[in-house]
Amino acid sequence: MLNSWTKHTLHCVLLATVIIIFEYISGVLKWGPREEDTLDPWAVYGFVGAFTLYLLRTLTLLSLPQVLFNFFGLTIYNAFPDKVELKGSPLLAPFMSIRIVTRGDYPQLVKDNVNKNLNKCIDAGLENFQIEVVSDKPIGLVAHRRIREIVVPSSYQTSSGALFKARALQYCLEDSVNELADNDWIVHLDEETLLTENSIRGIVNFILDGKHQFGQGLITYGNEQVVNWLTTLADSFRVADDMGKLRLQFTLFHKPLFSMKGSYVVTQMGAERQVSFDNGLDGSVAEDCYFAMKAFSQGFSFNFIEGEMWEKSPFTLWDFVQQRKRWVQGILLVVHSKAIPLKNKILLAISCYSWVTMPLSTSNIILAGLCPITCPIIMDCVCTFIGAVNIYMYVFGVLKSFSMYRFGMTRFLLCICGALSTIPFNLIIENVAVIWGLFGKKHKFYVVNKEIKPIIQV
Repeated sequence: MLNSWTKHTLHCVLLATVIIIFEYISGVLKWGPREEDTLDPWAVYGFVGAFTLYLLRTLTLLSLPQVLFNFFGLTIYNAFPDKVELKGSPLLAPFMSIRIVTRGDYPQLVKDNVNKNLNKCIDAGLENFQIEVVSDKPIGLVAHRRIREIVVPSSYQTSSGALFKARALQYCLEDSVNELADNDWIVHLDEETLLTENSIRGIVNFILDGKHQFGQGLITYGNEQVVNWLTTLADSFRVADDMGKLRLQFTLFHKPLFSMKGSYVVTQMGAERQVSFDNGLDGSVAEDCYFAMKAFSQGFSFNFIEGEMWEKSPFTLWDFVQQRKRWVQGILLVVHSKAIPLKNKILLAISCYSWVTMPLSTSNIILAGLCPITCPIIMDCVCTFIGAVNIYMYVFGVLKSFSMYRFGMTRFLLCICGALSTIPFNLIIENVAVIWGLFGKKHKFYVVNKEIKPIIQV
């Protein structure tokens, strides 16, 4: 079996090979003059046509900052670390509340996952912890000294009118509800998120280190039963994004330069209360993004947590596109919020607008062949680099999510091919989500169904 650094080296070699191949195919690495260099786009297409083609090509560069973060994050740090080793006893860790927020629409899912996470914490040797389930509807959890069920009253309103998940999270911070001290810690999970032994050890190490108020780690989607292979393989990109961009921004800069996710978030109670989730309608659709940017502007620091957690990708294409639509709308609200200083959200804004302009930038895939234009070789090189890294991220997501020893070589290679084949599907879905998000109704919070219905045998 290969050790972790050997795997990382092979992954870096594969990434470099993919980039070189793409640069060669695009013509950047060919010697001598290129055929398109003799073309005068202004004469061939006219001023309006040439200007449009150059503008569309330039929009591709908006994704360069996040691509660079993904590239360096995937290469500088070991992408296949060994099992997380504890740096101190779990018995010495401060009190930890594992907080799960749900609407209460899928009570059986919540009950099952609470039981799994409770047993995982006990097996990992945790002592000072409890599991809190925050719900809009009663779940009916079994009474247990380590489990607390919090039902948000329908009459509860925050001072700024926060809604959805932000409203529930803010309710937990109220003096009449909160039972935690300022130096206690909260592990935020979604209703379908499952802890692993590695993630628990990583959280304990992060808390014992005590240098940062907020932390986040890797989430993978190809574990246990895969319900929808298409959406799961499409989400392999998100796995690479966690190990690349997310890891680099938190490990090197200790800042949420590109924001953070809403699950597998570890916060110190006092810091969370100071930032708060009471951020009005603009901070309610993508409450995680708004919270991260607000904490960033207030000077709090972040770190990357070793160890992965497990989640499920959306079960249907409808849920998949609805999920993306909400993200687009929520992040746009954060980017346009006057309460967040521009200096703190500049990279998030660039990343967001690279997403919003995706319907225009992806047209280059067709236009580059039909209507070639003359560009500086450095621009062609950068555009090709962006495409190569983004495509490789699907491959890496499979390498990180699926085990060759579990699936076998044939199925493992099929997963890689499947992930690559989902790229056109993902582009269509993302474009639909962007257009729908821009012109659809704002301030809506669509909840994705993650409950697997049991098979009834007669």
